[in-house]
Amino acid sequence: MADAIGSRNPRGVVPILARRRVPLGFIVAIAAVMVARPTWESWRIGLLVAAAGEAIRIWAAGHLEKSREVTRSGPYRFVRHPLYIGSTVIAAGVVVASRSVPLALLVTIYMIVTIAAAISQEEAYLTRAFGDTYDRYRRSDAERMRRRFTIERALRNREYRAVIGLFAGFAILALKLILSI
Repeated sequence: MADAIGSRNPRGVVPILARRRVPLGFIVAIAAVMVARPTWESWRIGLLVAAAGEAIRIWAAGHLEKSREVTRSGPYRFVRHPLYIGSTVIAAGVVVASRSVPLALLVTIYMIVTIAAAISQEEAYLTRAFGDTYDRYRRSDAERMRRRFTIERALRNREYRAVIGLFAGFAILALKLILSI
């Protein structure tokens, strides 16, 4: 069954979900705007939660050397997928800001399905590319890496796109509040 939907089958469901998670996210974002019932208080609290999630993502992106190594500095010392943790916190902030139970259910399903798919694909790639180094990292046996955070690295990892998306989404929710639609 894993071959039918798992990471070893390039045409299975999991690779498709992993590759399409951003476009699917835009669909969820449109749904968020449509069903959102924000108040200024929920908007502010949601923005704070989402900003904390983005801070996690920026911290991770400022350490990550994607496809070049198994990064073991910054948040990668503690967890294998800090970018996805940050994204999950951002999603929680959007749900708080939106004040919508149906959206909370949709976001939960979207995050579980797409992040699980992305992690499956990513871990398969890292195992193929880095073998024992990644296996040791997964077991927490890998030597820690000394690397300082740099904003240049975060920019090279295009984290600015997530920042722009976050603020655009909250601007749209604020506009919905202002226009009371």
